[in-house]
Amino acid sequence: MALSRNYADFIQQSLLWHQQQQLKLTTWVDPTSISPCQIGQVVNDSVQWQPVLQQPAADFTNVEQALELVLHPDIITFYQTYYGAGLAAEHQRGKLALLMVWNSDDLNRLQENIIGHILMKRRLKQQETVFFATTEDDDILLSVLNSTGEVFLERVGQEVTEKLAANLAQFLSQLQPCAYEGL
Repeated sequence: MALSRNYADFIQQSLLWHQQQQLKLTTWVDPTSISPCQIGQVVNDSVQWQPVLQQPAADFTNVEQALELVLHPDIITFYQTYYGAGLAAEHQRGKLALLMVWNSDDLNRLQENIIGHILMKRRLKQQETVFFATTEDDDILLSVLNSTGEVFLERVGQEVTEKLAANLAQFLSQLQPCAYEGL
């Protein structure tokens, strides 16, 4: 419950911040890849968007069955709540982009990437994590430790060591909206 509330609160803060800065949420898009969150038409491969609730919510049963594991509920809640193109945010450790699902095709890609990421972690004999945000450094992700729900800064290919929050709800409450070109 706290995660859903904190996520909705951050989205509202971000929308208000963008409005105050007179900025629009826009993203590059394949004109054939329509999303429920699009506003208006695609112009020069770019479109304005706004987060919208997924209807129906994304299902991750296929991922859990493929990996023979139960995903932490925070990851499922995070990825099955909104359609969007990703929201820029600032944390005390730096800028980041919260990942979001654009449409059902993007959901399939995300699920394949989650499976690949967990298989890589298993091959490396590391704790299983699921990413939820990117950073300005392509080698650093923000991830949820699947066994506990704790949020970690994760260097690609390395074991997580730098804990940022006890859970995703707490982490989202530490964010401030911003804009950056890395999205």
